[in-house]
Order: sequence, then C-alpha cells, then structure tokens
Amino acid sequence: QIRLAESGGGLVQAGASLRLSCTADRNTFSTYTMGWFRQVPGRGREFVAHIGIPSSTPDYADSVNGRFTISRDNAKNTLYLQMNNLKPEDTATYYCAATMELVSRDVHAYIHWGQGTQVTVSS
Repeated sequence: QIRLAESGGGLVQAGASLRLSCTADRNTFSTYTMGWFRQVPGRGREFVAHIGIPSSTPDYADSVNGRFTISRDNAKNTLYLQMNNLKPEDTATYYCAATMELVSRDVHAYIHWGQGTQVTVSS
C-alpha cells in the first residue's frame, strides 16, 4: 500500500496555469499506473488523465486534452498535472490515484487515493 498526498491547488483566474503534484511515500510508486480525477460537490469523480509505467502514452479526458499534461518522476515518487488555460469549469477537488491496471479511466479500478487538493478558477 502507498500513501498519496496532493499539493499545488489554489484560486486562479481563467486563463492561468497551475501545476499539481502528488507525492507517494513508497518507492513502489513506480509500479503503479497513476491517474488524476476531479470531483465537484454532488457529482461523482471524473477521470482527468492517467499515465502508465514506464511513462507510456498518457490518456486524457476530452475536456482537458490539449490543456493539461500529466507526467511522473519515478525517482522522486511524484506525479504531476500541469494545467494551462484554466477555465471556470475546471473548478473541482483534484485527486491523484494509483491502480495496478495497465490503463484505466474507471474510478473503481484505482485502489489508492490521496486526500485531494482544491482548484478554483474564477471567470
């Protein structure tokens, strides 16, 4: 089991950028496919992006493709999400998660989750 901790959220204006980080407490981080999800109150967690092992071709939700970039640094046990040209509809709590599946957009496939970091984008 690994523990995940997100950071980097905040309040920004539309068009700004943020970089989220997710740090794992164990070197086994490198053995997991990692994903980012987001959630707004009253709705389920929504897939944002995932990246496999080694850093295989990432997969993105249509809503963020071309604006967000997922990456990982296995030497630092850290996952990143670079978010550019943020929009008010990107406002959510962002979670990182780990799965043993090779690729998956299914929230139920992810077995380890961080506590989340809030991203708020004002118009």
